[in-house]
Amino acid sequence: MLDSLRRGATGWVAKIFLGLLILSFAVWGVADVFTGYNEGALARVGKREISTAEFQRALQTELEILARQIGRRPTLEQARAWGLDSRVLARLIGSAAIEAHAEDMRLGISDEAIADSIRKDPAFQNPDGTFNRIALESVARELGVNEHGLIALRRKEEVRGQLTDALTSGAFVPSTLLDALHAYRNETRAVEHFTIDPAVAVTLQDPDPAKLEETYEANKQRFMTPEYRKLAVVGLTIEEVKKRVPVSDEEIAAAYEHDKARYELPERRRVLQLAFRDRAEAEKAAAGIAAGRSFEEIAKEAGIGESDYTLGLLSRSELIDPTVAEAAFGLGSGAVSGVVEGRFAPVLVKVTEIQPGKQRTLDEVRGQVRDRLAQENAGPELQRLHDEVDDGRAAGKPLKEIAAELKLPFAEIAATDRTGKAPDGTPAIEGPDLQRILNAAFQGRVDTESDSIELADGGYGWVDVIAVTEARQRTFEEARTDVARLWREQETRQVLSDLGAKLAERASQGESMEALAKETGGKVETARDIKRIGGSPGLPDSAVGQAFITPQGGAASAETRDGASRIVFKVTEATPAPAPTAAERERLRTDVGRQIESDVVAGYLAALQERIGVSINEAAYRRAVGADQQQQQ
Repeated sequence: MLDSLRRGATGWVAKIFLGLLILSFAVWGVADVFTGYNEGALARVGKREISTAEFQRALQTELEILARQIGRRPTLEQARAWGLDSRVLARLIGSAAIEAHAEDMRLGISDEAIADSIRKDPAFQNPDGTFNRIALESVARELGVNEHGLIALRRKEEVRGQLTDALTSGAFVPSTLLDALHAYRNETRAVEHFTIDPAVAVTLQDPDPAKLEETYEANKQRFMTPEYRKLAVVGLTIEEVKKRVPVSDEEIAAAYEHDKARYELPERRRVLQLAFRDRAEAEKAAAGIAAGRSFEEIAKEAGIGESDYTLGLLSRSELIDPTVAEAAFGLGSGAVSGVVEGRFAPVLVKVTEIQPGKQRTLDEVRGQVRDRLAQENAGPELQRLHDEVDDGRAAGKPLKEIAAELKLPFAEIAATDRTGKAPDGTPAIEGPDLQRILNAAFQGRVDTESDSIELADGGYGWVDVIAVTEARQRTFEEARTDVARLWREQETRQVLSDLGAKLAERASQGESMEALAKETGGKVETARDIKRIGGSPGLPDSAVGQAFITPQGGAASAETRDGASRIVFKVTEATPAPAPTAAERERLRTDVGRQIESDVVAGYLAALQERIGVSINEAAYRRAVGADQQQQQ
């Protein structure tokens, strides 16, 4: 997903959303300004208000743009899991604060200047440099605004830029800092290591009862039974509704003919693209390819990795730049274009695979057409069934009786804890709606009808709590087996830690790693060219970190990734970083410069927060992102 986002993050739309990421990440901690008031705007920044509708529009627009990049629309739950909701709110707050400051300073920009900046923006120009109105209208549609709205967004962007650019333009990256960072990142280690086999190296005697009781008392909270709830559940999924919607063969055939183009598989090509700073640099690369050098060789020489020049297997419409699309779909497989004046930079394009398009027949897509028609017609039937269930509940009927009358799926869950597990540890509830059902179950009460819940596919569900078995403290005798298991785990971990330290000391004093490994059931392996960032597949991060504070010839031990054993390692080589190349130095300067700019803006926004004041309506925010039913652990 991140690769798709990176490749799609171009153009002026990206400037609106991704260009303000510095605000999203540098803005003060959102959680610090939540308040508990229950009405009014979703957020207030000084005298300015951010309405729920404004936030939801911004979130939906970002989700739509993201959907185009990754090929599917994320759900609100996924948006929350990825932090998109808080990022959008942070961006709106940061923008509002800067706009308020700009207004106080009476900063502005004339209509003529806005129009001129739009005309000169490469995103709105034809290859010959003339203004492209179609591109302007396309961006406006993508942002969900008209032309006037687009100009208003551009005006706000330009005014914000007057302040943020003034703050960050003086950012300076000292050469000594670059040298230190390069040395830190590129110093390498080589280590010999082995993993202790607990079955060989650890022997524990059975614990006496006093030890077990001591372990029980020290960890009592770990030996509680969870709260269990008995549930009645009715599910009204879209798939269930679609089965009830009649669709004739005649309707399927008519729908296929009407939307025949929908079932055409477009030609797709695997496209590689190298972008250059200017045309002269691009022409030099093109000349090198004409002389026999490969596209990949040119990319490697420029320090560009494969993931950065591979756009993917795309149709013509999926390529953002129409000029690049024209070039790519005019090439044969394996061919490289001449210099293409892309919308944003001169590029070379290569096609490595071509998948021809085809028109699928009705028989090939019959099921797909029927499913689409049923989906389109499911709404009224879904609402009818929803209302009938609610009518039955209003009449005092239990869910089981309602489900039988309407022939809807019904399940009685004998007992489930907050994780969806039964008392024997097996899954009590499974499926994509697990968390939604659990949220309703553990917010509900016995003999109290709860509202319907929205299911993952857009359908509805009803959950009634039949009975509650409260959590309780297990006695020592009840928990004896689990207490003994915990004692054994703790003792084994301590024995392994002590043994690892002793083996590392012996290795440091010159004993053979092979002999030590054989003694403890391990096998010596060697990891080379380890860096602080990136680590090594065979070593946990804790071992990599220790390796860089252990001198050459020294040894140490660290817990394995799963915590089940210890790795003993010895540093055999410590190699300082080579001098950075000009390209490495420039990339590092850019990265550090961006971080400095982010820090500067963070300080600026923190000062604005203190001066202007920010508050967020927590209840309104939770409603806006659909988190009202989120499980409270």
